Amino acid sequence: MSKRPLVVALGLSAFIVAAFALGVLLLGKKADDPSALFGDRLGVVEVRGVITESGRVVEALDDFRREGSIRAVIVRVESPGGSIGPSQEIYQEIRRTAAAKPVVCSMGSVAASGGLYVASACTKVVANPGTLTGSIGVISVIPNLQGLFEKIGVKVETVKSGVLKGSGQPDRPLTAEERAMLQDMSKDLYNQFIGHVAQGRHLPMEKVRAIADGGVFSGRRAQELGLVDELGNFRDAVRLASRLAGIKGRPTLVKPDEKRESWWGRLLKDEAKSAIREFVGEMEYMGAPQYLYQPAAPGQ
Repeated sequence: MSKRPLVVALGLSAFIVAAFALGVLLLGKKADDPSALFGDRLGVVEVRGVITESGRVVEALDDFRREGSIRAVIVRVESPGGSIGPSQEIYQEIRRTAAAKPVVCSMGSVAASGGLYVASACTKVVANPGTLTGSIGVISVIPNLQGLFEKIGVKVETVKSGVLKGSGQPDRPLTAEERAMLQDMSKDLYNQFIGHVAQGRHLPMEKVRAIADGGVFSGRRAQELGLVDELGNFRDAVRLASRLAGIKGRPTLVKPDEKRESWWGRLLKDEAKSAIREFVGEMEYMGAPQYLYQPAAPGQ
């Protein structure tokens, strides 16, 4: 008797047993639920340091939104804010993701100004009682180096097409017209900040405006003001995201694909990269309006 039919029969039996076991394992799960095959996963995106660019965060959010096995996303914010454009891009991408699946913000030690801006787009916000947040407002730091230039004998000649072109150059103080223009721009950006926080947190505009004087709050005070939903740490945010996504067991946490990072970026530690981003960001955006919490140095 040939052994070939016996081998085929045994293989077919093993396949049937495996299919039955898989069916039992997936029993109770929705047929169209991709996580039935890949497990219950939460995406984790970090907004860390001064916000000077949005590409990495926006790309990660887009990937997690499209990935069916990612049931919810956690945005960990450890940032004093930063540049307005990138903050707004991250805000809009979080809003887009939150329309598709739950997005929970976990505030670290600081989530102020632009850090709060992006956090307010999340479905829910979790902060430590001592998290430093708030600082709703716009700031522009424009250095006046005229005295220094005169001392070292540097003279700057500027040719421009209009009286407001070149506003904020460090070789001279602002003119009255330049100051008025920059103040009007700051007011517009300030109103955008208030409007987006009100939109994301489902708060009346006037309630947000009443607390938007640039002051900072503790996480506990922010909860009282409606800027934060719950008090807790990162693990509490994980539990909340799991609950919102309907995950019963312990989820798998997934971070963006690190292979996309450049080879030199992988050689640097997180803290070193953060420090470099902050330094470059401060130099690049010196004088530009920012959603940035910038405490005074000792003695100021």
